[in-house]
Amino acid sequence: MDVSVASLTPAAGDVRSAEAVHLAQVYAQFPFEVVSGDGAYLNCADGRRLLDLYGGHAVCALGHGHPRLMQAIRRQAGELLFASNAVALRVRARAADKLAEFAPPGLDRVFFVNSGAEANENALRLACRLTGRSRVVALEHGFHGRTAAAGAVSWGARERWYGFPNTPFDVAFAPRDNAAAVVSHIDGETAAVILEPIQGLAGAFALSDDFLRDVRAACDRHGAFLIADEVQCGMGRSGLPFAIMHSGVAPDMITAAKSLGAGFPCAALLMREEIAVQLGGGDLGTTFGGGPLACAAIEAVLDAIQEEQLAAQAAEREKQIRSTCIAGPVTAIEGRGLLLGLKCAGGARPVRDGLLAADILAGTSALPEWLRLMPPLNLREQEAAQLAAAVHQLGPHQEQANE
Repeated sequence: MDVSVASLTPAAGDVRSAEAVHLAQVYAQFPFEVVSGDGAYLNCADGRRLLDLYGGHAVCALGHGHPRLMQAIRRQAGELLFASNAVALRVRARAADKLAEFAPPGLDRVFFVNSGAEANENALRLACRLTGRSRVVALEHGFHGRTAAAGAVSWGARERWYGFPNTPFDVAFAPRDNAAAVVSHIDGETAAVILEPIQGLAGAFALSDDFLRDVRAACDRHGAFLIADEVQCGMGRSGLPFAIMHSGVAPDMITAAKSLGAGFPCAALLMREEIAVQLGGGDLGTTFGGGPLACAAIEAVLDAIQEEQLAAQAAEREKQIRSTCIAGPVTAIEGRGLLLGLKCAGGARPVRDGLLAADILAGTSALPEWLRLMPPLNLREQEAAQLAAAVHQLGPHQEQANE
C-alpha cells in the first residue's frame, strides 16, 4: 500500500465498520466516505467536496463522470455485456487499432488483459520464453505489481510482502539512472530489462533520456528485450502518449493500465511485430481481457485524450504547478506532466494531511519526503491554482505527524 493514513482518524461514519465485517483488512483508508464524483472533484457523505489530485492511483484520467466514457459504457452494456475472445468483436478491433495508432511507431500488436500486473507478467514471460534466458534486470525503487513475476522485479517486495518461496527467474536490481550499473548486468543471459520511465511509487522520479538510450543500446548489443512499464505514467499523463517517447527510445514492449480505462479495469501489452509473429494459438490467454465493456472504455478514453488534446493540457498544468507550487513546505518538484512528486520539508505525510484539511486529496509515496500528484489529465487552470493557494497557506515547514 503506497499511502499510510493511520494518522487520519476518526473513522468515516459506519461505512468502514460495514466493510470490516467481511472484507480482508489490508488497506489503510482515508477518513471519509465518497458517494459521487464530478470532474476533478469527489463528493463525500458528510457534504465535503474534495479536489481529487490522487486520481485513484492515477486511474481517473478523465476525472469523474466524463460524459464520453459514461455514454460508451452504458451503450455497450445495453448491446453486449460480455463475450470471450473466442469470438471476434468490432469494438475490440477498434480499441486495438486506436491504441496501436496512439503508441510509439513499431508497437503495432496489442494483447488486452485486466491489470497492470497481468500485463507485466505476460511481458516478462514472453521475454524469458522467446530468448530462452532466465535473468531480468530491474531498477531499485521500481514497482511492477503484486503477482509472481511482477512482484519479483518490484524493489523491496521479497523483503516486505512477496510471499512466494522462489522467484520465477533470477533478478538483478541496479540503481536508477546509473547507466553503467545497469549495463553491467546486461549480457547474453539477460532476457529483459524492465523499467518505469517515470517511477510513480518512488515519488514520480523521471529517468533521464541519456540513461534510457544507454539501456536501449545495451539491450540491442545483447539481444535482450526492453520493457517499458507505463501502467502509471502512460496514456498521455507525461505530456506525450507514452513517457518513454520523451527520450526517443523505442522499447520492445509497453504495458499500459490505470488511465487506459479511466476507471474501468483493463490493461494492455503492446509489442513489436517481430515478437507477435513468434506467437501462435494458446501462447497467450485471458478470460476477461479484451471484453466488450473494457474495449468500449478504452476506445472512449483514447478518443477523449486525442480530441480534447489532454496530453498537451497535462503538459500545461505541469508548467503551472512547477511555477506556483514551490512554496511553503514544498522545496522541489519531480516528474513529468501530471505525474508529479513534490519534495516536502518535514515529510510528505503532514503536507498531505494539511492539504486534506483544505479539501484537497493527494497521495504519499514510498519515499517519506515525496508527495504525489496524479490528477485527471483535464485538470483546469483554476484547480491547479487551488492547489497552489493551499500549498502557500501551509507555511514553510510542517512537523512530522506522530513523532
